[in-house]
Amino acid sequence: MKFYNREKELEKLRGIEHSSLSGSKMTVVVGRRRIGKTKLIKEAFEQKVYLFVSKKNEALLCEEFINVLQNTLAIKILGSFTKFKDLFETMMILTRERAITLIIDEFQEFLQINPSIYSDMQNIWDEYKDGTKMNLILSGSIYSLMKKIFEDKKEPLFGRADAKIHLQPFRVNTLKEILEDYNATYTKEDLLSFYIFTGGVAKYVELFVNAGALSKEKQLDLIFNEDSLFLEEGKNLLIEEFGKEYTTYFSILSLIASSKTSRSAIESILERNIGGYLDRLENEYTVIRKIKPVFAKEGSRTQKYEISDNFFNFWFRFIYKNKSAIEIGNYEYVRTIVERDFSVYSGKFLEKYFIEKLKISQNYSIIGTYWERNNDNEIDIVALNEMEKSMLIAEVKLNPKKIDFEVLKNKSMKLIEGFKSYRIEYKGYSIEDM
Repeated sequence: MKFYNREKELEKLRGIEHSSLSGSKMTVVVGRRRIGKTKLIKEAFEQKVYLFVSKKNEALLCEEFINVLQNTLAIKILGSFTKFKDLFETMMILTRERAITLIIDEFQEFLQINPSIYSDMQNIWDEYKDGTKMNLILSGSIYSLMKKIFEDKKEPLFGRADAKIHLQPFRVNTLKEILEDYNATYTKEDLLSFYIFTGGVAKYVELFVNAGALSKEKQLDLIFNEDSLFLEEGKNLLIEEFGKEYTTYFSILSLIASSKTSRSAIESILERNIGGYLDRLENEYTVIRKIKPVFAKEGSRTQKYEISDNFFNFWFRFIYKNKSAIEIGNYEYVRTIVERDFSVYSGKFLEKYFIEKLKISQNYSIIGTYWERNNDNEIDIVALNEMEKSMLIAEVKLNPKKIDFEVLKNKSMKLIEGFKSYRIEYKGYSIEDM
């Protein structure tokens, strides 16, 4: 699959590389696993040294790194290195005369190998950075650990990074471009399922493209296959993040994916206080996000939670929820449930799709959803242009025939009371508008 999108990130990384010629620069690249960090970094730089921090003894890791350095830079490194700090200092000294882009991938894994590496790197960086030409790229997939390493004031590398890139999924216009390139006859349902199953995550997109799975049916064939990466994916990616309490986090996420989106609803089922778990899922792990009605007052407790990542939502809703069937290899059973529930399940993602399209248009200053107490008068999309004094109020339905503008106008009566000087536009979006 060809390289898509990421033009802004490439421009930023190449600009940093150029500025490192007059003084070393440190850049942090974060993003969930499979998002395309490594591919982006390798695309950005023609000449680079790429080191991957695997879970092994520090001395063995140094031995591996020395081989990479010698082969990549065509140099001979004399001496024996058993500590990464000594190897890093050697690299910094080398960049007094020679500009080098050094990429250290899965940087957070040093925490398990030798946590003192971070303070050692800080001391070496502070000593050498002004007189050297090192373009240092530090990439990591476990967001909570990378955030701690670089944003916790108590940590040695706090404040050392010159730039940070938080890599996001492909947006809907890029997903549409990819489908047009590889399956020009795709249907609107194919586009919606592609958006739901991949969530714009680069690795999943690549897997579907390489397998030619660009229709909804073929996408489901790829997911519910005994060799499928997708069946264990949520567990493989999140257990390491959550640690020993992963079962509680998984239970919460499964309930949110099954439309139990309020704290009270989740606590009534789990019969325990989950405030701390929700806070960590939102702020440390960034797996969920809090949603409040548009124009809600500061401090309002009217809120819901949703899983930020489309694929994780799908995984918890269908695969984790039916893990007993998955474990005995009855993939067809789970697939049948997906096909049965897909039209209902996909509705909220169609809404999410159009919200993202409106954000891309940059025609509005505020975009959100609206509901009143007890979930009364729910409105799918409210978008405001404060400069032009205009408001868009929209209903989203898979079937355009189910959009009722009279009902929509009645639901918005209380909402528009504070916007009497605004031009109000009522609109319906359906799968036909994708």
